[in-house]
Amino acid sequence: MNFGIISTANIGRAVIPGIAATDHEVTAVASRDRTKAETFADEFGIANAYGSYEALLADDDLDAVYNPLPNALHAEWTKRAADAGLHVLCEKPLASDAKEAREVSEYCAEQGVTLMEAFMYRYHPRTERAAEVVREELGDVRSVKSSFQFPLDDPEDVRLNPDLAGGSLMDVGCYAVSAARLFLGEPRRAYATTHDAGDYGVDTKLAGVLEYDDGRTAQVSCGFETSDTQYYRVETEDGWLEAPSAFVPRDDSGGTIEYEVDGRHVIEEFDSTDQYRLEVEHFADCVESGATPNTDGDEAVRNLAVIDALYESAEKGESVAVEQQ
Repeated sequence: MNFGIISTANIGRAVIPGIAATDHEVTAVASRDRTKAETFADEFGIANAYGSYEALLADDDLDAVYNPLPNALHAEWTKRAADAGLHVLCEKPLASDAKEAREVSEYCAEQGVTLMEAFMYRYHPRTERAAEVVREELGDVRSVKSSFQFPLDDPEDVRLNPDLAGGSLMDVGCYAVSAARLFLGEPRRAYATTHDAGDYGVDTKLAGVLEYDDGRTAQVSCGFETSDTQYYRVETEDGWLEAPSAFVPRDDSGGTIEYEVDGRHVIEEFDSTDQYRLEVEHFADCVESGATPNTDGDEAVRNLAVIDALYESAEKGESVAVEQQ
């Protein structure tokens, strides 16, 4: 498959090598600044550079696009790519809220193109193994704690722009929510508090609680105010499991999981791997076979429904119901 990249966003510097490591290729990149697109193309050996997103979507040699635009632009340009008959790997979150994500998912289905949300951590062998251990070796899950935080204080960063659907929950908190749902499923209610450290108009810190049936809970947190922190911990009636550096490993290792069940303590180590490559391979396999991606549009809608509820709760100062999707 030939990929086009819509924008020269920094996340593309991680995804492009992942594509290059597969049997597929990035053959075009676009920016609203043609010079920037050309510089980016030269850096990564990309054949075609375009000065507009529209020009890239008109490239007849493309099969798919990777969309790493700011959050508020995901929906529009994913739909435009679908109009061009291009399959779409879109950065998380898929849209600004669950309603918009549902519209995008249904639109791509109508256009007959594959849509996948780029939650790369879900394709890492460590994540897959953690889910397997919890499902097959541990007992009933009673609680999950998940967090993703890192320092960000550049006022010009798009992730601090309310007009572009910025905020820590949308940027990294979506991982914490995804992990909670991976192990516990869909919550009934949500409660959250937020903080805006720089009067940006977005949350720079959020702490939330998700409520489930039978007293099960998840604690999720995210922020731009602390040093790098990312993990999830699953607590069950007979043990627990933890994964440090759970979403974006910061070194060359493949990470670890540690768990204990019925007095048995286990640490499993994983080989270094490119989770972006695995993400791309899954996407391409789904395009070829017509299968539904693990992180498809419906999954994106459900994750955003929880995010919507957390934001609503923080605004109202009370627990709110999560709209079931």
